[in-house]
Amino acid sequence: MAAAGAFVAHSGCATRPNTARVVPKKLSPNEKVNLALVGCGGRGYENLKEVLGENIVALCDVDSQRASRALAEHPSAARYDDWRKLFDRADTFDAVIVSTPDHTHAPVSVEAMRLGKHVYCEKPLARTIHEARVMAETAREYGVATQMGTQGVSFDNSRKGIEMLRAGVIGGPREIHVWTDRAGTWWPQGVERPRESPPVPAHVNWDVWLGTAPARAYHPLYHPFKWRGWKDFGSGAIGDMGIHNAAIAYLGLGLGMPDAVTIKSSPLCDETFPVWSELCLDFPAHGPNPALKMYWYDGGHKPSQSLIAGGELNGNGCIIVGEKGTLYSVDWAGDVHHLYPEDAFKEYAAPAPILPRVKSHHQEWIDACKGGPEPMCNFADFAAPMTEIMQLGNLAVLVGRDLKWDTKAMKSPDCAEADAFIRPNYREGWGVSGLG
Repeated sequence: MAAAGAFVAHSGCATRPNTARVVPKKLSPNEKVNLALVGCGGRGYENLKEVLGENIVALCDVDSQRASRALAEHPSAARYDDWRKLFDRADTFDAVIVSTPDHTHAPVSVEAMRLGKHVYCEKPLARTIHEARVMAETAREYGVATQMGTQGVSFDNSRKGIEMLRAGVIGGPREIHVWTDRAGTWWPQGVERPRESPPVPAHVNWDVWLGTAPARAYHPLYHPFKWRGWKDFGSGAIGDMGIHNAAIAYLGLGLGMPDAVTIKSSPLCDETFPVWSELCLDFPAHGPNPALKMYWYDGGHKPSQSLIAGGELNGNGCIIVGEKGTLYSVDWAGDVHHLYPEDAFKEYAAPAPILPRVKSHHQEWIDACKGGPEPMCNFADFAAPMTEIMQLGNLAVLVGRDLKWDTKAMKSPDCAEADAFIRPNYREGWGVSGLG
């Protein structure tokens, strides 16, 4: 194990034993999970605070300065600045929490699952549709406990809202409206690559931060956090917040997959997602649901206030319009919701609970690592298809045009140029079998 107090560098891709027959270690409910964190500054530090009841055995981060709080609070944990070196010591941990930029979610998570490790991964699950598909398949194949970081789904009231939709409180769904205020306020979009090339800070392993992405010079416009608007690293507003804001609709209505996307946006840039966009994803009839449309808005754009009787719309939200009424999910978590028309629902009583209530999103995953029930936001059933929906919206932005979609073939039948974004090449030396 790496010595405490020093990061361990890695000079290239690791050569590991064949993992085809690896199975997760069986843990009893009374055992503590030996956890490794890939990314332990920023969002990673927040995830770390949620699992302090387990054994924190390894901390990995490309930025020792951003990771300093976590490192100081866990001096006995092994320290790394390269996740590949951490995975060379896979015998030291049982599970991994992945809190890295979007473009490294799949490479880190897939490798971890192939080593028989349980995985908690931040949202969106992956940066591309193909990566999301591989992550779901790998989770099924290796039988590991998985959870995506859509923590709002684990709030009691969020699950109540899902139950309300499943009970048909608003009748058959007709359209969905989802929006966010993040683009342009939390990170830049609609900008091109900076011309200057400042030196890489001594506390940052820039090569590992880039990982699978094409090589480029370091710049503080990418790291930390502002990478979300850059096409090579992030998934824009819909990838970051659509995953949260539309979760209640996906889980409550049992949505299938879209078969077409149309797009309006500000002028497109080569490097970043546009300043604003409006997307429409067409969902064919699925199960009890009729064909319906999901509208997406960002960059300051929002749906009409007339959908909620002229009421004020928050910076984030989801409106689900049904044949009998409308449910407005306020903000990102889905735990505050209102029914319209208000007079028609004055006497409405929520249905009896059918979904389990959990202590926390992270604890639901920890319990699953110890043989408990599968988490609601597991990769195969929720995280991967939910991510695919949002990344299909991004696909239209990336190609700059409307497109049709064949989910089974994972291909656009009328847009061949989309192929390069569905399964892009990885930077040489960073390929993960089956991904890049």
